[in-house]
Amino acid sequence: MALIHRTTLKPTKVELLSAWLPTRPWYHGPAVPELAKAGGFRLDDPEGEVGIEFMVVTDGSAAYLVPLTYRGAPLEGAEHALVGTTEHGVLGTRWAYDGCHDPVLTAELLALVEGRAEAQAQSLTDTPDREVARGYTGDGPLAGLGAPVDTDGATEFAVPDTDLVLRLHRVLTPGSTPPADALGHVTGAWDHPEGTRTRTVFATVEPRRTHRPT
Repeated sequence: MALIHRTTLKPTKVELLSAWLPTRPWYHGPAVPELAKAGGFRLDDPEGEVGIEFMVVTDGSAAYLVPLTYRGAPLEGAEHALVGTTEHGVLGTRWAYDGCHDPVLTAELLALVEGRAEAQAQSLTDTPDREVARGYTGDGPLAGLGAPVDTDGATEFAVPDTDLVLRLHRVLTPGSTPPADALGHVTGAWDHPEGTRTRTVFATVEPRRTHRPT
C-alpha cells in the first residue's frame, strides 16, 4: 500500500512535465506548455519501494496520459527515460521516470488489465479509485510486455509469442471506447478544460494492426 504524503515537491510534477512533454513524439502542443493536472490514478508496488502514478495533464487544448514511477535511487539502465529529479519534503530526492520504461509499472499495468491489481485514488492512501474500470477476456495471463515503442499518439508494447499489443493511449480522446476486438482495456475519467468530467480509454490489449480504426 502506497502512503500518500501531504508535503512539498520542488520542482513539482507539473513543472517537470512542462520541460519533458515537448520532447515526446506523441505530444503535439506548444513548445512551452502551460500544463494543468486533470486526473489520474495510482497502482501499488507489491514490494512497497516504487511509487506508480498514471497522471492526466492538459495543455488547454489536449489531454495526455503520463505514467510515472518515483524511486529513491536511479533505475539502472534507464537514463533515457528519466523525466527529472525532485525534492520530496519527507522522502528526499526522488527520481521520476517515464513509467513505460520501468518494469515495476509495466508488470502492475498488466496486473490491472487482468484483474490482479486494483487502481488506487491518486491523492488518498488505501482508497480504491472506483472511476477506473478494466476488463480482460483472454484465455490466460499475458506473458509480459516487450520494449515500449512510441507512436504519434500512443506507446505500444508487443506481447511476446502473440499477435497482440498493449496500447497505452498517450493522447486522450473524450468519450472514446475500446475497439470491438480488444481483449483487454482500462478506462477512466478526467477533468476536461471546459469543466466537465469525461471518460476515456487509457489502455487496450488488441490485435496488432497496420491501420487503426478512427
